Amino acid sequence: MINVTKPYLPDLEEYIGYLRGIWERNWLTNNGPLVNDLELKLKDYLDVKHLLFMSNGTIALQIAIKALGLKGEIITTPFSFVATTSAIVWEGCEPVFADIDKDTFNIDPASIEKLITEKTTAILATHVFGNPCDIDAIQKIAGAHGLKVIYDGAHCFGTKYKGKHVFNYGDITTASFHATKLYHTTEGGAVTTSDPELLKKMVYLRNFGFESAETFASIGINGKNSEFHAAMGLANLKNVEDILASRKAQCLLYDRELATLNVRRPKIQKGAEWNYSYYPVVFRSESDLLKSVAALQANWIYPRRYFYPSLSGLNYVRKYETPVSDDIASRVLCLPLYHALKEEDIAFISRILLRVQNN
Repeated sequence: MINVTKPYLPDLEEYIGYLRGIWERNWLTNNGPLVNDLELKLKDYLDVKHLLFMSNGTIALQIAIKALGLKGEIITTPFSFVATTSAIVWEGCEPVFADIDKDTFNIDPASIEKLITEKTTAILATHVFGNPCDIDAIQKIAGAHGLKVIYDGAHCFGTKYKGKHVFNYGDITTASFHATKLYHTTEGGAVTTSDPELLKKMVYLRNFGFESAETFASIGINGKNSEFHAAMGLANLKNVEDILASRKAQCLLYDRELATLNVRRPKIQKGAEWNYSYYPVVFRSESDLLKSVAALQANWIYPRRYFYPSLSGLNYVRKYETPVSDDIASRVLCLPLYHALKEEDIAFISRILLRVQNN
């Protein structure tokens, strides 16, 4: 069986070494030494000013919204994982869906501009498949209208824009370190910011609002993560360059094997160094996609329709016209991609897709 992804796992003995330290200290959670070590190492690797390790990427989004004090309308993308929209609704704000760019699949800045009202307080944009948004255009719009910017960087570990890791942009950028991600901590996430006051707010928000053992600075939630998750993150961080190189080689192999397949690939944003985190293809029609999925599944290969459906159709949000997102979502398919995927697996997957096209 070939799934769309498999988690990267570090050397077991190395991970056990971290576990022995946890057992010796008997310190399992509540800002332990491994969590602190991971935060410092991630901060250094991503070259960001401030970073907090979170329990997951969804909590990271919710805390970002809360820390910025957002109310009213948040303009966002319909082409993302459902957590991007759900976090907005959960925090009592209203998602307003801008359509996406047909080439990059990221939120279209021109569409954002048309939707700004007196109720708009922020833009929440996803760097789709690790491909950076048009950051400069978004920041220009935000600056002109006094809006906050949150970037959902769940797919972006290792991606750079204009020479800097994408986690350096926006008021806050969030990360997901879920097991399906290129870099993971089993479950986990993070927030990054260059603003020390925002950092301070998020420190309180992450830990019930505690200022001391008996005083509370603000409302808070349990957004912390454990020593066990930090141990996985520390072990995996040592291998992240190898993981990035492997993904790139696999994507380039897909490019060669599928050179004659009649599909479209996303255009990488100008000025970006992409992390090759996913391999999405857009078929000519939904019918072509479904035929290909059926043929792959018949051979125990399981790609994913990701992102599908377009989030503007969710039953708990106001409906917006997003024809580009609706169209791309109906025809996009992410092919298997993970560190242990073999060259012969990619060749096999490619032969099946080409056979379907040629029949």
